[in-house]
Amino acid sequence: MTSGMTPEHDPRRPSPYPGQPYAGAPFPDQGRRSALRRFLGGSPAAVFMKLLFLSVLVGAVMATLGVTPGLLFWHAYDAVRTLIDLGLATFHDFGRWILAGAVVVVPLWLLSRFFAVSK
Repeated sequence: MTSGMTPEHDPRRPSPYPGQPYAGAPFPDQGRRSALRRFLGGSPAAVFMKLLFLSVLVGAVMATLGVTPGLLFWHAYDAVRTLIDLGLATFHDFGRWILAGAVVVVPLWLLSRFFAVSK
């Protein structure tokens, strides 16, 4: 034990009253919070106020930059569409590479199998 700690205040010592938390343990009410509070991460009023403040802050920044929600959506849509087109073009090139390689590799593999069987 460290100096200044009496055995009665040792948090590692079992509680003399069964079912009671250890010294320094979280409050037992935290385990019995409502499902809504657990989902929201706090009381509904506090979460509403945080979201309201953040919405005003983000809206002010967007208005300053001249960005609208519709413009933001269309930029995101165009970015996803460009990535999909790029991905499909890559698969098209990849397929051409497979065919070009197969024209050389498959006949060589067949020849090696024929020579291996004849031995």
